[in-house]
Amino acid sequence: QLQLVESGGGSVQFGGNLRLSCSASGLALDDAGVAWFRQAPGKEREGVSAISGVRGGSRIVYGDSVKGRFTISRDNAKNIVYLQMNKVRPGDTAVYYCAAEPNYRGLIRIYDNWGRGTRVTVSK
Repeated sequence: QLQLVESGGGSVQFGGNLRLSCSASGLALDDAGVAWFRQAPGKEREGVSAISGVRGGSRIVYGDSVKGRFTISRDNAKNIVYLQMNKVRPGDTAVYYCAAEPNYRGLIRIYDNWGRGTRVTVSK
């Protein structure tokens, strides 16, 4: 059974750093499209970053609001995709979700599989 589990969320101060992890069972992330989305209270779910599988060239895309601050990466041996969040702002406060499937969907919210999310709170 395919399962995605996010971890690493918590409270962080403005300007601080945080690393989120998305671990998978039942799916090899190095051969899948994996994306991070986030949803703040009262707002729609927003694409943060995505990475395609190795055979797809490991293409990476970032949402405009996180470019230059967030970095997506993958540890193929551990089957984990990370989201390194640097210089966080209050606007980054949200529940962060990992999504994955064999096809790469970029930041379009049509992935077949989703985790339950991990909450990130940025304080001033």
